[in-house]
Amino acid sequence: MAKLEVLHFPDPRLRKKAIPIEVIDNDIKTIAEDMLETMYEEAGIGLAATQVNIQKRIIVIDVSEDRNQPRIMINPNVTSSDGIEQMQEGCLSVPGYYDDVERAEKIKYSFLTTTGEIVEEEADGLLSVCIQHEIDHLNGKLFIDYLSPLKRQRLLKKIDKQERAQAL
Repeated sequence: MAKLEVLHFPDPRLRKKAIPIEVIDNDIKTIAEDMLETMYEEAGIGLAATQVNIQKRIIVIDVSEDRNQPRIMINPNVTSSDGIEQMQEGCLSVPGYYDDVERAEKIKYSFLTTTGEIVEEEADGLLSVCIQHEIDHLNGKLFIDYLSPLKRQRLLKKIDKQERAQAL
């Protein structure tokens, strides 16, 4: 396994849309395992392939307290949603920034496992938010896109200031 480089906003590669996976082979399984290793090492609860510059529809998630329930989802898709929930979100691609985002409270979703099995499940709470957040990444969308223009502008100024300080 290998740790992958996580892209950081405003890297334009984060805006690319991932393509569906047609064949689940050893390369796809290796990518998924590397993504899990990267997510754990970065102390995240979810990671989309687009965040590590792989334009394939793969997400990995582990919202368990003990970090021992990894989930690999290939070609994930929300099939229905209900309710509205507001939760504070952060992102490995936008390090050090957190804000409240409104998402569906409950979702029904489907995905393929690494063995090609089709799974259909329901989720709410943190798992629901995490799945929606990671699927957004696969579609080229970031959680900060849900924020007001003023909050996004402040974030861009903060990032610019950090980058200038690191360049010194």
